[in-house]
Amino acid sequence: MKPYSFSNGLGVSFFLILTSNVLAAPVAMQDVVTHEQLVLVRSKSDNLDPMKLLAETQGADPSVVNRPKSLLDQSDIICFGNFATLVPKRAILQIPKNLAGRIQIKPGVTIQSWSDFFAANRGWITTVEVSRTQAEGNAPIAEETATRISKSSNLIVATYLGGPISVLPIKVAVDKNSKISKP
Repeated sequence: MKPYSFSNGLGVSFFLILTSNVLAAPVAMQDVVTHEQLVLVRSKSDNLDPMKLLAETQGADPSVVNRPKSLLDQSDIICFGNFATLVPKRAILQIPKNLAGRIQIKPGVTIQSWSDFFAANRGWITTVEVSRTQAEGNAPIAEETATRISKSSNLIVATYLGGPISVLPIKVAVDKNSKISKP
């Protein structure tokens, strides 16, 4: 017995019967928009500009008030030999007396990235990894780490995920009951 096949044209006619209901739906006709109509719509939208309805702001211009400071004003400079790098203010936790002359820029130096400068000067720079809460001043640096910093003869730089970061002073919390400040 032979299987039945649609190859004799029956398949095409079956398809046309199924799709004839879809094609028989009426198509809505529309007129083409004229140039004059487009100009009229455009002029109405220009008249309804919401920016024209806004009142002028009062007070100081925020773009002038909140301008960022100079990068050099927000940074400490560590310099050695012919190279220097920038670290954020308060990222240097300890400066020994014998290394105090290296915290200033000298003429003719080349600025390097922190990672390149630190790799070349690991002998006299030590980093201390701090957490974000410690950098924000919400948690103190561990006592063991603070002791190690105070005994070190190297320049100590605070880092977070390998990059230098500012460490803010510990925020003092006020106890509402006793009115005495507690760290």
